[in-house]
Amino acid sequence: MSDANVRIPEDAKDRLAAIAAAEGLSLRAYLARLAETLLTPAEREARAEQARAALQEWNGYAPSTAEQRELDAELDRRLERAAGR
Repeated sequence: MSDANVRIPEDAKDRLAAIAAAEGLSLRAYLARLAETLLTPAEREARAEQARAALQEWNGYAPSTAEQRELDAELDRRLERAAGR
């Protein structure tokens, strides 16, 4: 396992350390576990493509590029509205 020096604001480090301690973990163990739950952009793209392929095979779902943009815009609007609550 390689070590990496990551510089973050002290208050962020303290917050992460408190969260880790509450779960009985060291900050290093907590960050390692957190990293396992997140996807890289490439992994997210691959999963999205797998989902599109499965939907197309299952029910013929195959939106055009324009339809995808409209759906993305609608999702962004809904997320923005939800975040504002």
